[in-house]
Amino acid sequence: MNFFFFLRCFKGIVLREALRFIHQRERFFSALVRPLVWLGIFAAGFRSVLGVAIIPPYETYITYEVYIAPGLIAMIQLFNGMQSSLSMVYDREMGSMKTMLVSPVPRWFLLISKLLAGVFVSVLQVYAFLLIASFWNIIPPLSGYLTLLPALIFSGLMLGALGMFLSSAIKQLENFAGVMNFVIFPMFFASSALYPLWKIEETSEWLYYVCLYNPFTYAVETLRFSMYSEFNFEYSLGIIIFMVIFLTLAILGYDPSRGSIQKKGGKK
Repeated sequence: MNFFFFLRCFKGIVLREALRFIHQRERFFSALVRPLVWLGIFAAGFRSVLGVAIIPPYETYITYEVYIAPGLIAMIQLFNGMQSSLSMVYDREMGSMKTMLVSPVPRWFLLISKLLAGVFVSVLQVYAFLLIASFWNIIPPLSGYLTLLPALIFSGLMLGALGMFLSSAIKQLENFAGVMNFVIFPMFFASSALYPLWKIEETSEWLYYVCLYNPFTYAVETLRFSMYSEFNFEYSLGIIIFMVIFLTLAILGYDPSRGSIQKKGGKK
């Protein structure tokens, strides 16, 4: 097996995910509905309640809509990562993943290829969101659109690896939706997506530490700094560490035969 063989396999997996994305366009638009609702409705209500002081990377006072934009971008990637993992549970039940893993390609390569394919879709969703968000005057510097890309890739990999780890631990498709909601909403609300960490610390010290060590906070803050062409070593390193942990657990724990439907006798 040489480099071109792996490249061909990678292209096949990405193409499969892209075709699934094309045939399920409602996934693309549904991923934009939640952040746009937050941006258009909730942010308008919270604007007068939650004032945001000058904090890095901002050099002046900002509106609440501008502050929560990185958190909403991370929300898009989190939901996309969970949806991709949901499709992995479905593929496992139908036996598709077991068929793919029969190939001579290593398991880790197939899982990482599916993860990268999901990240590619999430990047498209994020830039579509930023295009619509410009109507709310959320317009980062032009260089920010470029420096945001590597941050999107790493945050997408981390959040996708988290979803992949959860999918490796869940046997049945119907159980994944409940676990998905149990993970998504605490991660989103107990982070710096909606309010600065210093404001949380003023209210509750224990909640501050929960938010501080929440992987979602590292994704949000990395995206926030990268939107303004700045690099934060601490948050970027945190993303890489969490990504390696989640991906390692997913690769070690993934069992393609777990929860698969056996056609003989209709047993699972």
